[in-house]
Amino acid sequence: MGRRVVITGAGLVTPLGTGTDKTWAGLIEGKSGLGPITRFDATEYSCRIAGEVTDFNPTDWIAKKDLRKMDLFIHFGIAASEMAIKQAGLIATEENASRIGVMVGSGIGGLIAIQNQAWLVKERGPRRISPFFIPSALINLISGHLAINHGFKGPNHAVVTACATGTHAIGDAANMIRNGVADAMVAGGAEAAICELGIGGFASARALSTRNDDPQGASRPWDKGRDGFVEAEGAGVVVLESLESAQARGAEIIAEVLGYGMSGDAHHITAPEPSGAGAAACMTNALKDAKVNPEQIQYINAHGTSTPLGDVIETKAVKSVLGDAANKVMVSSTKSMIGHLLGAAGGVEAIFTAMALQKGIIPPTINLDDPDPECDLDYVPHTAREVDIEYALSNSFGFGGTNATLVLKRFS
Repeated sequence: MGRRVVITGAGLVTPLGTGTDKTWAGLIEGKSGLGPITRFDATEYSCRIAGEVTDFNPTDWIAKKDLRKMDLFIHFGIAASEMAIKQAGLIATEENASRIGVMVGSGIGGLIAIQNQAWLVKERGPRRISPFFIPSALINLISGHLAINHGFKGPNHAVVTACATGTHAIGDAANMIRNGVADAMVAGGAEAAICELGIGGFASARALSTRNDDPQGASRPWDKGRDGFVEAEGAGVVVLESLESAQARGAEIIAEVLGYGMSGDAHHITAPEPSGAGAAACMTNALKDAKVNPEQIQYINAHGTSTPLGDVIETKAVKSVLGDAANKVMVSSTKSMIGHLLGAAGGVEAIFTAMALQKGIIPPTINLDDPDPECDLDYVPHTAREVDIEYALSNSFGFGGTNATLVLKRFS
């Protein structure tokens, strides 16, 4: 089993607001952070809606002179990480620096920088390429900047597994602590791909909702009217520590990371395996790792993207894993309110799951007006629910058939 791993800090940047408390308040109110795209002129695009972060000021966390060295996803990742580090009260010293690591990933990374520099070289030639272009776009540079800024000399790593990135990062970092490789890890995901290439690419793959006249109603997991996900941006990062480390520092503990599961569909580059066997194996592996029985799970923060195929398949997987207990479990998709943050989604949703355990409030699934008959679980429709729970799952599934699940427990 190894050492116990707990969450002592959390940071969020989402379409509901910059800051963990602001996002959580909007979530529990059932607010939507989705709207028309303002980042560029989307008139000619089939999808003209997204989940943009509208209240973000990067100079609150990053020196103005350094901003141009980083793409927007790095800004988001650093901001969320700084929030988590501050809440945890984590400080590197000469004695502990080599025992503190960083593992913040991204599904796509610096797509905005790549797009804009490609346009620049085409229009004005290679001499116009920024010397900061490459480090501004590299996915591991969130971890790099954080380690440099704080003197964290432990594992320095980044995960890249599409929409499962944040969950894999937290799970992999937790395992490093369990196995004694580190005592504390800053882990999660960040994404900023709302640009011409990002929206155009997902739209061409027919993955996005085209409910352009109703942005706040466009993300509707498990509803008959769902027609694709709404792309969003932001970051979700946690500080993980061994229980001994957290207690020695007197840190407040948000929740415990009890188990971690992974699997691969081995089926298709974008579509999930139709029976849900891959997702089911992932959840089963996480439960085995946590030594928790299926009937003990009271809440699942689902991947729940609002795609016609994905929502049905995840429902099948939950039923397969939980059996009769599936009729009692609460399942919500917070993507109904914040959209799909791609590589940041798993980090954000793990934080939502941890806070649901800590605060005894289950976030709702909004826009579930006409449930798909194939999606017949308790999706906590419309309104948050005050319920004390002890065990919860957080699911993330990515392109390429990569799956990740965390088991979290209310700390006691």
